[in-house]
Amino acid sequence: MTGRRVALALALTTCLGLAGGFAAGRSSAVAQPADLGRFVSTSGAEIELLLSESNLGGSEIQIGEITWPPGANSGDHPHGATEVFYVLEGELEHVVDGVSEILGPGDLGFVRPPSEVNHITSPDGGPVRALVIWAPGGEGTRIVGNWRRIE
Repeated sequence: MTGRRVALALALTTCLGLAGGFAAGRSSAVAQPADLGRFVSTSGAEIELLLSESNLGGSEIQIGEITWPPGANSGDHPHGATEVFYVLEGELEHVVDGVSEILGPGDLGFVRPPSEVNHITSPDGGPVRALVIWAPGGEGTRIVGNWRRIE
């Protein structure tokens, strides 16, 4: 796990360097840009887009926080960008091209195009919360395109 934490620290350091010294966090602004804010899917998954092109000033990376409810199953799906998960809370089954790995707090999982991924949470467990990083950016915005904005 030490190597995973080093990788996350490097990714976050890179993001902060790209941000040119600006803080990226939850905004209290009334009108959020389309690529920032909180969104919920019909299955109850929530994503809060924290760092995107509108506050980064570029499309190199996008960062969000995702929460899956118990019993969630995203189904196999591809992404158009590399997707990295750092689990903050709960236990996530991360299945890439049919190979399953169980991720818990402090664990890192990823998927690169053209691989297919499925995110599964136990119906008997609590919600799963993870930091998600997409490189290049824009993938989070695409994902929440049909989700309902909640903030």
